[in-house]
Amino acid sequence: MSQISCVPLIGMLLFYGVLVDGYYPTLYDNYYASSCKDAESVIQQTVSAELDKDLKQGAGLIRMQYHDCFVEGCDASILLDGPDAEKTADVNAHLKGFDVIDAAKSAVEAICPGVVSCADIIAYAARDSTVKLNGSSWVVQGGRKDGIVSSAANAEANIPPPTFEVTQLIDAFVQRGLTAWQMVVLSGSHTVGVGHCDKIVSRLYNFDSTDFTDPTIDPTYAEQLKADCPQFTFNTTIEVFMDVLTPGEFDSGYFDTLEQSKGLFTSDQSLYLDSRTKSSVEALKDEAKFEDEFAKAMIALGTVGVKTQGQVRTNCRVVNS
Repeated sequence: MSQISCVPLIGMLLFYGVLVDGYYPTLYDNYYASSCKDAESVIQQTVSAELDKDLKQGAGLIRMQYHDCFVEGCDASILLDGPDAEKTADVNAHLKGFDVIDAAKSAVEAICPGVVSCADIIAYAARDSTVKLNGSSWVVQGGRKDGIVSSAANAEANIPPPTFEVTQLIDAFVQRGLTAWQMVVLSGSHTVGVGHCDKIVSRLYNFDSTDFTDPTIDPTYAEQLKADCPQFTFNTTIEVFMDVLTPGEFDSGYFDTLEQSKGLFTSDQSLYLDSRTKSSVEALKDEAKFEDEFAKAMIALGTVGVKTQGQVRTNCRVVNS
C-alpha cells in the first residue's frame, strides 16, 4: 500500500523538478563549466553594470524569477514578446528587468552562441541582483530549457495576487512543490520591493461593510498611505516601499514591518496574523537566518516546472524559428 502511494508523490516531485536530499533532476552546479566556462562571470558583470544605471531593476529581477516559475515553470516564458504574452498581464504590469536580461543574453551569445538558456540567465540574474543589493549569495544550478508558450491569461490565473491570504498562498506554493516555510522566506524579498496605489486602495477605502479601512493596518501607516494614494486621484506610477523600515536594502526588515502592522498588501500582513505562519515571520527577523534560508528557498524556486526538452533561444524575446 505504501509503495503504491509513493508513486504519484514521486511523480509530482519530478514534475516540479524537486527530489529528496537536495538533488534536482536535470539541474547541476557549474552547468556551463565546459560548454561556456565564463558564462556566469559574464552574466554577473553585465547585471552589475546594468544595475549601476538603475538599481531598482534589481528587485524586478528577483521578482521576475518568481513570476516566471509560477506560470509555465522556470522556462523564461515571461520574456517572450507578443500581444497576449505573460508580460502583458496586469499582474506583470510593473515588472522590471527585461532590458537587463537582454543585455546579459547578448553578452553570453557573443562568447558562446546558442549555449546558455534564457531561463538560466533569469536564475543567475536573480542571484546576482540579490548580491548587488547586499543580500545573500548561492550556487545557481543550470540546465533549464526555454519554453515556447507564453499566455497572459495563464499569468493571471497562476501568480498569486496581493489580495491572497495565507491559505491561498500555501496552496499556490504547495501545488508547485514548495512549502509554507519557503513561501514566507521568499516573501522576504519584498524587503526591496515596491507596490503601487492601484493594488492597495481596496485596503484603504471601503474595505468592507464594517470597516472603511482595513483595521489590520497600523493607523498612522494607513494615513501615510492615503496621503500617497488619494482615493479618487491616485497615480498608478507612484512606488510605495514594501519595507518602510529599511527601504531598498536587502535585509530582514520586511518581517519587522509585519510585526508592526505595516505590511503593504493583504498577502504580506496575513503572514503575521495567521497562526500557521506567524512563528516563521518571527524566526526570520534574525538577519543571518533569513539570508541563509532565502538562498535555499531560491534554489528550490528555481526547480519548479523545469523543462528537460526545449530550446535555447538566441533572442530571449522570441521563439527560435
